[in-house]
Amino acid sequence: MNELSSAHAASGEDRHASWLELFFDLVAVAGVAQIAHLLHDGGAAELGQYVLLFLAFWTAWICFTLYGNVAGERTHTRTVLAAMFCMAVMAAAVPGVHAGENGQARALALAYVVVRLLADRVWRHRREILVDWPAAQMSLGVIPWIVSLWAHEPARYWLWALGIALDLYVTFTVSARDIVESHRAHDRHERKRSSRREALLPVSVAAPDADHLSERLGLFVIIVLGEGVAQVIEAASEVPWNRRLYGLASAAFLLLVALWSLSFRHGYAGVPYLTARSLPARAALPLHCFLCGCLAALAAGLGAATEHLETLPAGTRWLLCASLAGYFLLTGVAALRQPGGTQRWLLSVVLPCCSLPLLIAGFGAGLGTVAVVWLLVAVTLWPTVYEGRRSGRAAPTARPEP
Repeated sequence: MNELSSAHAASGEDRHASWLELFFDLVAVAGVAQIAHLLHDGGAAELGQYVLLFLAFWTAWICFTLYGNVAGERTHTRTVLAAMFCMAVMAAAVPGVHAGENGQARALALAYVVVRLLADRVWRHRREILVDWPAAQMSLGVIPWIVSLWAHEPARYWLWALGIALDLYVTFTVSARDIVESHRAHDRHERKRSSRREALLPVSVAAPDADHLSERLGLFVIIVLGEGVAQVIEAASEVPWNRRLYGLASAAFLLLVALWSLSFRHGYAGVPYLTARSLPARAALPLHCFLCGCLAALAAGLGAATEHLETLPAGTRWLLCASLAGYFLLTGVAALRQPGGTQRWLLSVVLPCCSLPLLIAGFGAGLGTVAVVWLLVAVTLWPTVYEGRRSGRAAPTARPEP
């Protein structure tokens, strides 16, 4: 691959999210809020829609997050704003998709297709290969979404799921050499179509700015945690204010604070117990996606719990507990990359923090709403308590390097 060259050199300057990127992230706020509301009914169908739409929305967001990360000051503002508009359409269409409206479902699918094609276009224009996330510039997973424009439910949802599965397949199986060959085939096709036979610029490898990317990923986690606060506030405005509400609101706030502490004071890019460069981007980005999905589900569960202060429905109890268990399961995956003491950490922290919420979900039918949330607070605080008790010894998951 003598055609490959490094696209970026270290500038020695600290980069932070630009005003355009922060403006773009406003769509993430709206999208997460709309998608999280799908879980208020607590049914299996709603859960399936939630998983599917969250993955699609996050995929669209990460495509342009990585573009802004690599392009820096050369980011095309109009292209990003076009993607932002399409993602806003996706967010607005979510309730209609849930209600089975064909018009909104087609609008969501079309907006997703446009976002993905825009992402593919910017990378081809830059003549760069995004090795860390090849799905951003390979449109295989978009094909089922295009076909779904003429499909009806439930076939539409199966096509969307196929598209997401193809993106995951590309992410974990396609190598840099495969992407280069794809670019070469595209170049040959363009030369045949062009009468001028112009020579094309050589392809280079895009090297993301790790610190800037971690900031953007962390901002997304903050958005999801903020959705938990928003869900409780919205629900609290519609129920009587009494002791149960005070107790639940206090527990929910403390739960979100504890999760924030684990994600940022003891984590990297919003992922607890992950350190810089401990995982390749191809593994770290899906980890971030699924962790944010668990947090958004937990936020929806807190909102639904606020609406049922006296008796917690079984579906809401399972939503709260299973999402927290999933959060700690992914925390365990991150901890596996840490040197020393991993086995003790997994047995003493990850195992109880995964199993206890599931036990509460399965056998906590007699518990009140407030009691369930406070028990989840105790589970979430356990890693901090455990580290405090071992303060005289080297922790297996030290804080990441600045």
